[in-house]
This record gives sequence, structure tokens and C-alpha cells, in this order.
Amino acid sequence: MSIVRPYPKSETGWRFDETYPNATPDHLFNSRFMHQLYFRDDPAYKGKYSVPLLWDKKTNRIVNNESAEMLRWLPHAFNSILEEDPGDVEGLDFYPADLRKKIDEVTPWLTSLICSGVYKAGFVRNQDNYEKNVVPLFAALNNLEALVYANGGPYILGTKLTELDLLAYPTIVRFDTVYAQHFKTNLGMIRHDYPVLNNWLKNLYWNVEGFKESTDFKHIKENYTKSHGDINPLAITPLGPYPDVEEGYASDWSKLKPGKVAHPLVLEAQSKL
Repeated sequence: MSIVRPYPKSETGWRFDETYPNATPDHLFNSRFMHQLYFRDDPAYKGKYSVPLLWDKKTNRIVNNESAEMLRWLPHAFNSILEEDPGDVEGLDFYPADLRKKIDEVTPWLTSLICSGVYKAGFVRNQDNYEKNVVPLFAALNNLEALVYANGGPYILGTKLTELDLLAYPTIVRFDTVYAQHFKTNLGMIRHDYPVLNNWLKNLYWNVEGFKESTDFKHIKENYTKSHGDINPLAITPLGPYPDVEEGYASDWSKLKPGKVAHPLVLEAQSKL
């Protein structure tokens, strides 16, 4: 696995730079920029140079660069080469048959209003559009808080880790650290206003293997603060909040009380979701 440096991106896109902490060179071709891999696959490529990127070393072609699609098919992508049907190997079926209907119900508003919602609020150019986008973001966060509480944890739909947890995690783990200040989504914070989501986050980060290990807050912060000159022209990166993720996971979910952001516009928007 090769890891790019989080900034600068500019017109050349992501850069490989092993001098940056926890970034690496391109282990396959020693490329300087991510865009060189896209052009290696297709010299006429005209799209974005996005990550993640899955590369096939045998065909020297891009397999996929859409994280949601990888999330859906990677857990079972190699079943055909296994000697026996692995079934749900070590809990890697994140789209189980008995929860698919609920996953399909939640995914549209989770991705549109929360995962994309922070960007809709953060990249606007005027006050009216900011308010039009930040309000439904918090209405959806209120809904997510209530959903996790209703299902009793430790995951969004209860006792099974699903696609929904993996979709929500990147946004929620970045929320207090970056989005609240950088994108001005400061009507509330996960650690102060959403005790159920905060507990869900603590569990994933501290207790579930793979989440903490793949989360780098220096990369997260500087990807935003040093890449968006129109939002943060001096490229100053805040030290806080501290800690990045709070400790003290509460295993008894019955003792939690769900929170919410009670701004009148948020509550009105929530009633219409």
C-alpha cells in the first residue's frame, strides 16, 4: 500500500512524499504524483485524480477508485479463488441480507446530508447557501443520534458492524477536529452535543481493530487547512480539539441519553426528514 501526502493538491493532485510523516513513495512505479497512475492506465484520462485507488499489478490497470463500490464488493471479491465458500469470514459481510433493507433506507440521507453535507456547507460562497446546507446537516445528525440510540449500539444498526458504520466513520471522526471550525459546522460538536454518536465513535476508534490504525489526525487536519487557501489563506492548523477522540467508552448503552442540536431551524428540518 502506498500513501500520498495530504497537501498540496492544486492542479497536479496528490503527491507521493516519503519525507512527510506516514506518507510513502509509490511502491510500484516510484511516481511523484497520483495523476501519473491515472495516465499510466489511460493516457487520455480527463477525470479527477482521486483516492483511494485500487491497482491491478498483473494487468497494470486501475480496478476501481470509488470507495463506496470497494466497500460493497471487496469483502467477497476473491471468494472464487478460495477452496471453500468462506461465508461471513470474521464478520466481513458489511451488507448482510437481514439488514440490507435498513441499510438501503439509511444510506441515501446519511451520504447526502452528512457525509456530503459537511462539504455542501463548507464550500459555499454566501451566507444564504451556507445556512441552507448546514441546517439539514444537523437535522440528519440528530436523526443519526436517535437511530443509534434506538438500536442499542454498539453499531448504527445494533450488534452488527455494517456499511453504515464504515460510511459514517470518516465524517464523524473528522467532525470536531476539522469540520466544526474549517467548514463552520459549529452548531454543535459530536463530543458535546451527541453523547450517543460520541460513544459509538469511541468504541470504533479505541476498541475495533483497524479504525484507530487507519486514522491519522495530522493527515486529516492538514489535508483541509493547507489545501483550501480561499477558506484558510494563512494555512494555520489548529492544535485542538484535544483529545482527538475522547476515551471512556460506556459499554452499558442503557445509561446513555441521546442528545441533539435544538436550534429551531434544525428541529424544523428534522421534522421533515
